[in-house]
Amino acid sequence: FSCSTLLNPKFLILDRVSYALTSTPFTICVLLHIFLGSLSVVTVCGNLLVIISISYFKQLHTPTNSLVLSLAVADLLIGVVDFPFSMAFTVTYCLYNDSLFCSFDISLSTCSILNLCCISIDRYYAVCQPLTYKIKINHHIVVIMIVLSWGVSALIGISVIIAGLNSEECEEWCLIDVLMSNTIGPILSFYLPVIIMLCIYLKIFLVAQRQVRSIQNTTSQSPESRGAVSKMERKATKTLATVLGVFLLCWAPFFLCTTFLPLTNNSVPLPVIETLNWLALSNSMLNPFIYAFFYSWFRSAFRTIISGKIFHGDFTPLSDLSFVDLSAV
Repeated sequence: FSCSTLLNPKFLILDRVSYALTSTPFTICVLLHIFLGSLSVVTVCGNLLVIISISYFKQLHTPTNSLVLSLAVADLLIGVVDFPFSMAFTVTYCLYNDSLFCSFDISLSTCSILNLCCISIDRYYAVCQPLTYKIKINHHIVVIMIVLSWGVSALIGISVIIAGLNSEECEEWCLIDVLMSNTIGPILSFYLPVIIMLCIYLKIFLVAQRQVRSIQNTTSQSPESRGAVSKMERKATKTLATVLGVFLLCWAPFFLCTTFLPLTNNSVPLPVIETLNWLALSNSMLNPFIYAFFYSWFRSAFRTIISGKIFHGDFTPLSDLSFVDLSAV
């Protein structure tokens, strides 16, 4: 293993991983480059569509979509920066300028997760406190949330560089480096945001269920009314399950492995670690589908962009863009 010790939590566990330096067959290298390169292209294009849509169409200039825009920028940078370097490491098992890459990797991944957390907070006020939503979640508050997300992420990334400089003076891992990489970092980057998201989406689910029951009690009990209410309930449940389920499916396996592997004496094959790493990164590819493609107004904006109408000045508001349901989960 010719690379220096990597301080990114994604790579710290490599010292506990069983691996063998063998030459990768040419065919496998080509297939890996094609597959992983395709993931990068889809990630960049999907998030770029979100960025252009929100920036171009004034109907989408809302506090909620400002958070979605910040998320798309973070995910776009992951597709541009993290994917190529991770792809090179996956194929060659070697990484140069590791401290700088790890800093960007951790910062962008953390920023993406924190933006998801901010979106869940926005959804909480939209669904649970709709009467005061516009007061509590305005553009000023959203700017603060975005600045905090990027600021905290940058501080965590800078701490990785500092830890990397300190490690050169230690014969073995310094205690502060281990704490930062395996305890403090994962807590700030994943565990604390995921606890917040779990609590918020559980609250949203309970409030949505209560609202559905209230509608059932106040509307006529015709088959059409019951069908409409049942459809609303299924849509809310499906949305919450998709949002939280995809996030946990992508990130939880990697962070659990990162946290508990150093506490055991067991080794994990390197392909397994690489698979978990790419599963986590794939969340940046899936976010545009979850937070943008799910809504009709975004789909209408995408069709306008892809059809080329945007280049001819044909940006007349479409019917689907005329109303943005801020209370949508």
